[in-house]
Amino acid sequence: MKTLCGLALLAAALLAGTTERTGTRLKEITSIEGVRDNQLIGSGLVVGLNRTGDKAQTMFPLQELTNMLRRMGLIVNPSVIAVRNIASVIVTATLPPFAQPGTHIDITAGAIGDATSLQGGLLLLTPLKAADGQTYAVAQGSLILGGYLASGGSGKNLETVNHPTVGRIPGGAIVEKAPPSVEPTSKLRLQLNEADFSTAARIVDVLNHHFAPGADPIAEAESAAVVVVTIPEAYASRSVEFVAEMESLTVEPDRREKVVINEKTGTLVLGKDVRITPVSILHGSLTVEVRTTLEASQPAPLSSGETVVVPQVKLNAKEEKAKNVTLEKGATVEQLVRALQGIGSTPRDIITILESMRAAGALDADIEVL
Repeated sequence: MKTLCGLALLAAALLAGTTERTGTRLKEITSIEGVRDNQLIGSGLVVGLNRTGDKAQTMFPLQELTNMLRRMGLIVNPSVIAVRNIASVIVTATLPPFAQPGTHIDITAGAIGDATSLQGGLLLLTPLKAADGQTYAVAQGSLILGGYLASGGSGKNLETVNHPTVGRIPGGAIVEKAPPSVEPTSKLRLQLNEADFSTAARIVDVLNHHFAPGADPIAEAESAAVVVVTIPEAYASRSVEFVAEMESLTVEPDRREKVVINEKTGTLVLGKDVRITPVSILHGSLTVEVRTTLEASQPAPLSSGETVVVPQVKLNAKEEKAKNVTLEKGATVEQLVRALQGIGSTPRDIITILESMRAAGALDADIEVL
């Protein structure tokens, strides 16, 4: 606990010692509207398993197998097939923007039946479709698992490492069709990753100062989340170069101050700009301990009584003296942590105190509990 408190104090001290911020590139805090990833999904079949595939009661793997064999010209009745070396899987992938036919992308396959392991499996040709129902890629290849399943005879003694029913194939899908993309026009719409009026205004100032000093502005804030940019005439035929230069510009984003608390681990993260109004903190603890012991009551010898168990309850209450901390106007997080550490507070004590300060309006920051 003291270590966590010391880490919080060190982080606050390091932040307090930083007098100049370098700014953040536009590429990190914005994205161009329409330039986005697309999710792909498909249903496939994994073969070559060592009797770890779907069981007989799972019918859809057999249906998939017979459908595939039918397309190859071999007609088989699914009711007479009994195989345990196949498994039905759902295959997912992310199609990046501007991906061209022939590009390789990573895929992930997960069992959807009762298969126990996909180790050593081979994914057969699987079309991957987007939300519009069109096929944009096809996947095939040997699965790589981050775990395994070991059985010690008759399946009674099992050892499982990680998750053997999900596997990946790096570069396992080939793009067959380019995704929809935004056609270059005279205007671009920048979307802020975190909507903020101050940040949007700063982006507008940076763009106009860099690309149109003393001329008509090329950027204007449509809202706290969108900045509209007109491509200058000098870049009319070089929109890619304009975007590359624009994304390299730096802006100081404005964010709401926040205190992040993880009560499960007793971890808290505070920024150096979190300010505290004048406040006096009185913190103590009350410990109540109840102990119950069972004692046997024996009757006198040769008497007609019976032995009974009598519970004995002991109650102890102990309350520590409350410890006081007073913070003046303009106090920082560093001073708060030092003061609380000085009175022997644990991180969980500090979490409780911060929540109480927020409720009292003495902490100028949002509190997020994980």
